Amino acid sequence: MSTTVTSHRTRPPAQPDSLRTKRLPWYAAPAIAVAALALSAVIVYGTGIGGTVLVVVLGAILYLAGLFIVSNAVEGRRSARNRTWSALIHSAFVLAVLPLASVVWTLISKGAERLDGNFFLTSMNNIGARDPEGGAYHAIVGTLEQVGIATLITVPLGILCAIYIVEYGRGRFAFAIRFFVDVMTGIPSIVSGLFVLAFWVLIVSPWFNDGRPSFSGFAAALALSVLMLPTIVRSTEEMLRLVPAPLREGAYALGVPKWKTILRVVLPTALPGIVTGVMLAIARAAGETAPVLLVAGGGAAINTNPFENNQSSLSLFVYQQAGDASRYAPARAWTAALTLVALVLILTIAAKLLARRNRLGR
Repeated sequence: MSTTVTSHRTRPPAQPDSLRTKRLPWYAAPAIAVAALALSAVIVYGTGIGGTVLVVVLGAILYLAGLFIVSNAVEGRRSARNRTWSALIHSAFVLAVLPLASVVWTLISKGAERLDGNFFLTSMNNIGARDPEGGAYHAIVGTLEQVGIATLITVPLGILCAIYIVEYGRGRFAFAIRFFVDVMTGIPSIVSGLFVLAFWVLIVSPWFNDGRPSFSGFAAALALSVLMLPTIVRSTEEMLRLVPAPLREGAYALGVPKWKTILRVVLPTALPGIVTGVMLAIARAAGETAPVLLVAGGGAAINTNPFENNQSSLSLFVYQQAGDASRYAPARAWTAALTLVALVLILTIAAKLLARRNRLGR
């Protein structure tokens, strides 16, 4: 005799009222925020102790206090603390984004005035104080050449130095390299310019210029290389250390030499982080003014030869136009600053896409 057991899907037993947690409605937080801002405005403007900034700051404090009190009364102390800390984290995020948004908006609003063909296709050569024309073509060329040469010099040297520190370096010599790299990280930009001025411009360049010192874009690239090197070394070193050890051990177990393991396994794995560090170094170099002023001299004419004569850059162009007495100079300075930021952004996006493509293609 067989029995058939039939299972039925039954609903879970309802929870007792004592285990149910009360929740604030979705509109509670916005209502508290509005009430906090209104109360803050009444206090600040009523007493005349401040302006809009103080209203926002006091409103944020009142909002956090009110949210905690209301949530504690309805949901309990644990949920109240969770809501308050979440609101505090979100507020910190907004506080961090506001300056960046303000900078971007200021650059776009003030730099759009001279976004025309004349600005990008002409230089400041023979441009007077009453001439509204004139552009930054010579500065754009100088920035691209100087930063490009500095990148070609620094990236291989920095990556090889980081590989030695992580993969081969042992003992006092590796420690000394790390120490001097850390020291170079804090070197002011004008010191690197003075170093290249004393070494390259005053000692080396006379050999190639009939005994006379000569400013050049290449000298500026050397000064920028001094600033870029520690950033690339430190960032690459940290990325290489993040590569899991089993990847190296698996390659060694298959009989792959160490140099090929570094080239085919370690570097491709750390490539996205290395690219980020390189772009940070490029962004810093593109925005430096003092080294270019000291060893390249600047100039108003177009000079496409980085090894001869004075050469300008976008950062130096912004500095010069910002201090110019002409009524048309501030617009040129803002547009040059916007161009510099856009140039760095484009290079960063291109490098990120290239690194991502290489990673997915493996």
